[in-house]
Amino acid sequence: MAEKRTNYKIKDLDGVGEVYVADEVVTIIAGLAATEVDGVVSMNGNITNELVSRLGMKNLSKGVRVTVEDNVATVDLSLNLEYGKNILETSRAVQERVKTSIENMTGLEVADVNIRIASVDMENEKGK
Repeated sequence: MAEKRTNYKIKDLDGVGEVYVADEVVTIIAGLAATEVDGVVSMNGNITNELVSRLGMKNLSKGVRVTVEDNVATVDLSLNLEYGKNILETSRAVQERVKTSIENMTGLEVADVNIRIASVDMENEKGK
Protein backbone atom coordinates (compact mmCIF):
# COMPACT_ATOMS: atom_id res chain seq x y z
CA MET A 1 0.00 0.00 0.00
CA ALA A 2 1.34 3.44 -0.90
CA GLU A 3 2.12 5.87 1.88
CA LYS A 4 -0.21 8.88 2.05
CA ARG A 5 1.68 12.11 1.38
CA THR A 6 0.38 15.61 1.72
CA ASN A 7 1.84 18.53 -0.20
CA TYR A 8 1.55 22.14 0.90
CA LYS A 9 1.51 24.99 -1.61
CA ILE A 10 4.05 27.51 -0.37
CA LYS A 11 4.42 29.82 -3.35
CA ASP A 12 2.62 30.80 -6.52
CA LEU A 13 5.22 32.12 -8.94
CA ASP A 14 3.18 34.55 -11.02
CA GLY A 15 2.68 32.90 -14.37
CA VAL A 16 5.67 30.57 -14.00
CA GLY A 17 4.21 27.87 -11.76
CA GLU A 18 3.70 26.85 -8.17
CA VAL A 19 5.97 25.49 -5.43
CA TYR A 20 4.77 22.66 -3.18
CA VAL A 21 6.55 21.02 -0.27
CA ALA A 22 5.74 17.51 0.98
CA ASP A 23 4.75 17.05 4.62
CA GLU A 24 7.64 14.62 5.00
CA VAL A 25 10.09 17.41 4.09
CA VAL A 26 8.72 19.71 6.82
CA THR A 27 8.91 16.82 9.31
CA ILE A 28 12.54 16.07 8.43
CA ILE A 29 13.48 19.76 8.72
CA ALA A 30 11.96 19.81 12.23
CA GLY A 31 13.75 16.60 13.25
CA LEU A 32 17.13 17.77 11.98
CA ALA A 33 16.78 21.19 13.59
CA ALA A 34 15.83 19.68 16.95
CA THR A 35 18.73 17.22 17.04
CA GLU A 36 21.22 20.02 16.27
CA VAL A 37 20.52 21.60 19.68
CA ASP A 38 23.04 20.85 22.44
CA GLY A 39 21.41 18.61 25.04
CA VAL A 40 19.10 16.76 22.64
CA VAL A 41 20.30 13.17 22.37
CA SER A 42 17.70 12.10 19.82
CA MET A 43 14.06 12.21 18.90
CA ASN A 44 11.95 9.65 20.74
CA GLY A 45 12.02 6.51 18.63
CA ASN A 46 14.75 8.01 16.45
CA ILE A 47 18.34 7.28 15.60
CA THR A 48 21.27 9.55 16.31
CA ASN A 49 22.66 11.98 13.73
CA GLU A 50 25.75 9.79 13.14
CA LEU A 51 23.55 7.02 11.75
CA VAL A 52 21.44 9.30 9.56
CA SER A 53 23.99 9.39 6.75
CA ARG A 54 24.08 5.58 6.61
CA LEU A 55 20.42 4.78 7.13
CA GLY A 56 18.74 7.71 5.42
CA MET A 57 16.64 10.75 6.29
CA LYS A 58 13.37 8.85 6.67
CA ASN A 59 14.25 7.97 10.29
CA LEU A 60 14.39 11.65 11.27
CA SER A 61 10.63 11.85 11.11
CA LYS A 62 10.16 9.57 14.11
CA GLY A 63 9.10 11.53 17.18
CA VAL A 64 7.89 14.44 15.02
CA ARG A 65 4.35 15.35 13.98
CA VAL A 66 3.64 18.37 11.79
CA THR A 67 0.16 19.71 11.08
CA VAL A 68 -0.34 22.45 8.49
CA GLU A 69 -3.54 24.42 7.96
CA ASP A 70 -3.69 27.51 5.74
CA ASN A 71 0.15 27.67 5.53
CA VAL A 72 0.47 27.74 9.34
CA ALA A 73 2.33 24.81 10.90
CA THR A 74 2.07 23.27 14.34
CA VAL A 75 4.94 20.97 15.33
CA ASP A 76 4.87 18.31 18.05
CA LEU A 77 8.24 16.85 19.10
CA SER A 78 9.07 14.00 21.44
CA LEU A 79 12.67 14.37 22.65
CA ASN A 80 15.28 12.34 24.50
CA LEU A 81 17.52 14.74 26.45
CA GLU A 82 21.02 14.46 27.85
CA TYR A 83 21.23 14.09 31.63
CA GLY A 84 22.30 17.27 33.43
CA LYS A 85 21.03 19.73 30.81
CA ASN A 86 18.45 22.33 31.79
CA ILE A 87 15.17 21.07 30.38
CA LEU A 88 13.57 24.51 30.01
CA GLU A 89 16.60 26.10 28.31
CA THR A 90 17.08 23.13 25.99
CA SER A 91 13.37 23.06 25.10
CA ARG A 92 13.35 26.81 24.38
CA ALA A 93 16.41 26.44 22.13
CA VAL A 94 14.73 23.57 20.27
CA GLN A 95 11.55 25.59 19.80
CA GLU A 96 13.48 28.55 18.38
CA ARG A 97 15.68 26.39 16.10
CA VAL A 98 12.74 24.39 14.71
CA LYS A 99 10.56 27.48 14.15
CA THR A 100 13.37 29.39 12.41
CA SER A 101 14.41 26.42 10.26
CA ILE A 102 10.92 25.65 8.99
CA GLU A 103 10.06 29.30 8.34
CA ASN A 104 13.35 30.05 6.55
CA MET A 105 13.38 26.90 4.43
CA THR A 106 9.70 26.60 3.48
CA GLY A 107 8.04 29.98 3.97
CA LEU A 108 5.38 28.36 6.16
CA GLU A 109 4.48 30.22 9.35
CA VAL A 110 5.04 28.19 12.53
CA ALA A 111 2.42 28.89 15.19
CA ASP A 112 3.50 26.37 17.84
CA VAL A 113 6.38 24.01 18.60
CA ASN A 114 5.17 21.70 21.35
CA ILE A 115 7.74 19.56 23.15
CA ARG A 116 7.30 16.38 25.15
CA ILE A 117 10.34 15.07 27.02
CA ALA A 118 10.19 11.31 26.49
CA SER A 119 13.35 10.38 28.40
CA VAL A 120 16.63 11.53 29.87
CA ASP A 121 19.75 9.70 28.66
CA MET A 122 21.65 8.44 31.69
CA GLU A 123 24.42 6.65 29.72
CA ASN A 124 27.04 9.38 30.14
CA GLU A 125 26.18 9.84 33.83
CA LYS A 126 26.86 6.16 34.60
CA GLY A 127 30.46 6.45 33.44
CA LYS A 128 31.28 9.23 35.93
